[in-house]
Order: sequence, then structure tokens, then C-alpha cells
Amino acid sequence: MALMPVSEALAAVLAGAEPLPEQMVSLDEAYHRVLAQDVAARRTQPPQAMSAMDGYAVRAADAAKIDSRLTVIGEVAAGRPFARLVGAGEAVRIFTGGVVPDGADAVVIQEDTVAEGNSVTIKEAAITGRHIRPAGVDFREGDILLRKGTRLTERDLALAAAMNHPLLAVCRRPKVAILGTGDELVRPGTTPGPGQIVYSNGYALHALARSEGAETIDLGVAADTLAATSAGIRRARESGTDILITTGGASVGDHDLVQQALRDEGIAMSFWKIAIRPGKPMMHGRLGAMRVIGLPGNPVSSYVCAFLFMVPLIRALSGRSVIHHRRERAVLGRDLGANDQREDYLRARLEPREDGAQIAIPVNHQDSSLLANLAAAQVLLVRPPFAPKAEAGSPCEVLRLPA
Repeated sequence: MALMPVSEALAAVLAGAEPLPEQMVSLDEAYHRVLAQDVAARRTQPPQAMSAMDGYAVRAADAAKIDSRLTVIGEVAAGRPFARLVGAGEAVRIFTGGVVPDGADAVVIQEDTVAEGNSVTIKEAAITGRHIRPAGVDFREGDILLRKGTRLTERDLALAAAMNHPLLAVCRRPKVAILGTGDELVRPGTTPGPGQIVYSNGYALHALARSEGAETIDLGVAADTLAATSAGIRRARESGTDILITTGGASVGDHDLVQQALRDEGIAMSFWKIAIRPGKPMMHGRLGAMRVIGLPGNPVSSYVCAFLFMVPLIRALSGRSVIHHRRERAVLGRDLGANDQREDYLRARLEPREDGAQIAIPVNHQDSSLLANLAAAQVLLVRPPFAPKAEAGSPCEVLRLPA
């Protein structure tokens, strides 16, 4: 079976991926959720002209000259407007956030005045509109300020609250179930026996999925039997999983049973080998609404393939407007040889150059079992299939890893 190009494999993973149904959530529950609808302001902000400083609301014409003396006729504080009109020769004591009274068109800050009983002397000439926030300077009723597909930040939540929205329509979080496979795997904290290794893949995959807004389900580690692997797949279906991630057992050895178990459960496979390094033995298929990604067992291969394929799928199902990783420009920090038919994703460190460019320095050992190198990397350096050898200082493209 020919190796499928990475771009075709990603297209297959994303084929038909539509945002999950919407649900209404409170602002307290909306952080990092994805908007299912545009959000328009329900009010004008500020609703009236407001003072931006503590001082005196005046008519600019009356306070255009230094040492102008005005009669103070009242006071305005935030939430306590002044009902009277400000007339010629009059001023109103005003505090930040107070509504500018009718008739006034400027604010003179208190540092530029001298108060004496019920009068105030102006020490800095007033300018029309100065220190006043006009009505609607932030936004107006009906303005669409948050767009469908936005993943909500803390700043977006503040804006939604100011727009007077207690609830927001968001897409349901994708459910991602993760199933490890392999007789050799033991949990962290356990003393491995002969030939055993500590299970690590699942911890990275759960964290990566949750960081993208998914809910995760831990299906544990299945033994290397068809029955145990099939049972894990059935548990995923029964739990309403949107994405089933398996790790390990994706190759074609006698103990690599995931593909057979998936087929036995009725999952139609779209591919099971792709032209990528690390991660060639990766699988993808579907069973109804449940999408399946079978990741390799080597920890670096597992993580890189999850980053490249699982993350965009989660984003698509979440309703994100941008689902693909953004490639950035950098320069090579060392010479690289010519590439073969597989697309390479090399672990690399980034170092700034004096001119502001980023230098991508591939780690020396790219073996797919080396987690220390993965943890130390900031980016994946992308090399297309059949790329010619490249010298240090030549341009390259990188994908920034989560920080």
C-alpha cells in the first residue's frame, strides 16, 4: 500500500467535520468555548457622555481663559446624574464615570482648578470634549463585536458582559476517548518488570486534547489481545465519543491488533500508512459519528501525529474559525541532508538572531522514542518530501509547539 501524503491524510481526517450542536452556557462557563453565533451588543457603551477624570464639568466657552471663576451648582458621581442644565458661568463637580450634565461640553481636571467655597477658579483653559468619553465611544447597540468561531478569551468574556449578555451560544465540546494498547505498558509509579516500559503517551494526549477545549475519557491500557482491544473500542462508542484515539498497535506485527479490532467493530478505514516522519504507521477511520485516529506507539510519533491531526479535528468539531496550525518562517541553525519520500517534522529549538530572525536548530537525535528531546523543543521544523540538502542560514518553516 502506497504511503498517503500528509496533506491528503489531513483532508481525510477533516472530511465532513462540522461543528457540534450548540448549547447555551453562562459567562462563568464560557471561557475557551467556541461561539456558535455572532454576538451583538444589547446596549450602547457608554450609554451617555461620561467624565474620564475627576474635576469640573463646564461650558468650554466659560473656561477658555485662565483664572475664569465659575459658580459650582452641584455634584455628579458615578451612578448619580445631575438633573439641572449647566448654564453660563456655572460648573458641576464631577467624578470619573459620572454622566456629563446637559449644557457642559468639557471637563477641567481638579489639579487644574482651585476650589473656594461654592466657586472654582480655572487654572488651565478648557477644550471642548476634553476628558469626556462620548456616548457609544466603545460600542453601540447592535454592533457585532464577537464572531461565530471565536474561541473566547477572558477579554472576550468581559466584552460579552459589557454587551449585557449573561449567556452565550457555544458549540458542544468534543469528547475524546484515549485508549492505550500494549502488554509492555505499566503506569507511572510502578516498578517495570523485564521488558516493560512506563506508559506516557496518554498523559500528553489528554493534556493536548483538553488544551484545545475537548473533554477527555480515559479508557486505560488494553492488553495485546483482540478481545481487550475490541472491548476498549466498544466502551468508547457507548460513552458517546466523538473522537477515539488509540496509541500503539498501529503497525502490522503479530501483536499489533488495533487495525483488526477496528475492522471487526465495523470501522471503515480510510488509511493506515502515511508519508510522515515520525509516525508512518497511523490509521484513520469512522464508525458513524465516531472518528478514529490510530496513533503509533512510540511517544514522539504519538505526540507529533496527535498535534498534526487530532488538534485540527478537535478545532473543526469545536466550531473554530481557524483550525490549521500556522507555519512560521525561520532560518536553519545547521546543515541538513536531502530528504526522502516522507515529510519530516524535526524537533528543534528556537534561538533569536541579532536581526530579529528566529534560528531553528534541530536536536541532534530525532529517534521517535526520545521524549527528553521532545520536551526541550519549541517547534517542529517541516521538511517536504524529497527536499534537497539545505545549509545553515537558509530559510525554513516551523510549527510552534504548545508552550
